[in-house]
Amino acid sequence: MISAEEIVRRIQEAIPGARATVQDIGGGNHWSAVVVAEAFDGVSLVEQHKMVYAPLKDAMADQSIHALKLKTMTPAQAGQ
Repeated sequence: MISAEEIVRRIQEAIPGARATVQDIGGGNHWSAVVVAEAFDGVSLVEQHKMVYAPLKDAMADQSIHALKLKTMTPAQAGQ
């Protein structure tokens, strides 16, 4: 099982300057994440999601993360 803190840590280490908020939405392996990062500026939504999934690949492969509801945006999009 993976913790919210571990998911946040992995995302924020992989995407410098990112701010991630993660919530368990069921069973300890269904998660919701909101990631705000300047690194997303000019990057397609698909590529943004790939950037977030990359550091979580092993947790998804072993089903520690079975489902991840993901919202990504730049600070400007987040109103920051």
